[in-house]
Order: sequence, then structure tokens, then C-alpha cells
Amino acid sequence: MLGKATLLEAIAGKNRGLIATEQEKQTILIAIAKLEDINPTPRPVEASDLLEGDWRLVYTTSRALLNIDNVPLYKLGQIYQCIRIQTNSVYNIAEVYGLPLLESIVSVAAKFEPVSGRRINVKFERSIIGLQRLLGYSSPETFIQQIEARKKFTAIDFTLNSNEQQGWLDITYLDNNLRIGRGNEGSVFVLVKA
Repeated sequence: MLGKATLLEAIAGKNRGLIATEQEKQTILIAIAKLEDINPTPRPVEASDLLEGDWRLVYTTSRALLNIDNVPLYKLGQIYQCIRIQTNSVYNIAEVYGLPLLESIVSVAAKFEPVSGRRINVKFERSIIGLQRLLGYSSPETFIQQIEARKKFTAIDFTLNSNEQQGWLDITYLDNNLRIGRGNEGSVFVLVKA
């Protein structure tokens, strides 16, 4: 698909948007809009077989995510969004790298509720921030299994007030390996199946 190739080419080498110029950002947003116009899945929230799984963020305009890279001595690694349809759960996991043995994880667990064919409401429930080695982190999959087993981690691990920590996400494009979403704060997210 030409539009998909155009978008992936435009975001290549932009470090999820961290090093994109204003002109490149505009080009990327135009490519995103064109792809959204030809979304092959008109009701993405109902396409559970496509939504389920681990997704890797390849581009975003979210300052909250991109600002993780501004922490002194640390660099933002991979960012994953893992969706578990059976439990209506979503896990955001950011790998952060820095000094040896100080590699960290910043993660948030949330529940989602479908409200239309393309919109979900999200209520954030738990945040876990800590060193990868103390968390026993090896992959998003095993980390999520530990969270779902209600493991208490040696980390900053706290419950979030889901009444205060909530938002929504429109899934504007979905196929078997690419997902585009737009959040309540105006951010755009482009993810590929991990």
C-alpha cells in the first residue's frame, strides 16, 4: 500500500518524533491523515483479533512521552503499548537506558472501555517505575504476566486514582501490523506490531 509505505518512510530515522523538524512533522501528519482516510478497518475497536498484542511506538507527537528523553543521563529506548482484549487492559511500557546497570522501566497499566466503533475510554490504574534488573524485566510479555499476577515490585509502584487519571483514544487506522491513534490531548500515535 503506497500510503503506508509513504508514512513509514517519512517517520524512519526520526526517533519516534524526537528529531523531526517542524517541516518533517507536517509531512508526517499529512501522510497520517491520508492513511486514516483509507482505513481498512472502519470499526477498529471491534476488530479484537487485530488489536490484541504488543505494539511498538514508531512515532508520536506526545510531549509527555518524548520528554522522558530529557531526563539527564538517560535516553528513551523502545516504547510498547500492549493490549489484552480478554481483560480490557492496556499496558504502556517505556524502556529507558543510561548508565550501566541503571536501565529502567516507566510503565502504566490501564483498563479500557469501548464507547464506539473507534473510541475507547482509558482509566489508568497503576504506575511502576524502576530499574530493569530489580524488576527482573526481560520483555513486555513477561513483565505484563507479572503485573497481571499482582506481583509487588521493588520499584516505585503505586495505584493511580482512575477517576482523575483517564482519557480517551480514537483508533483511526488499523490493519494487521499498523495502528494509528489520536488521544484526548491532541497527540498522535503510530505503532507497529512488535
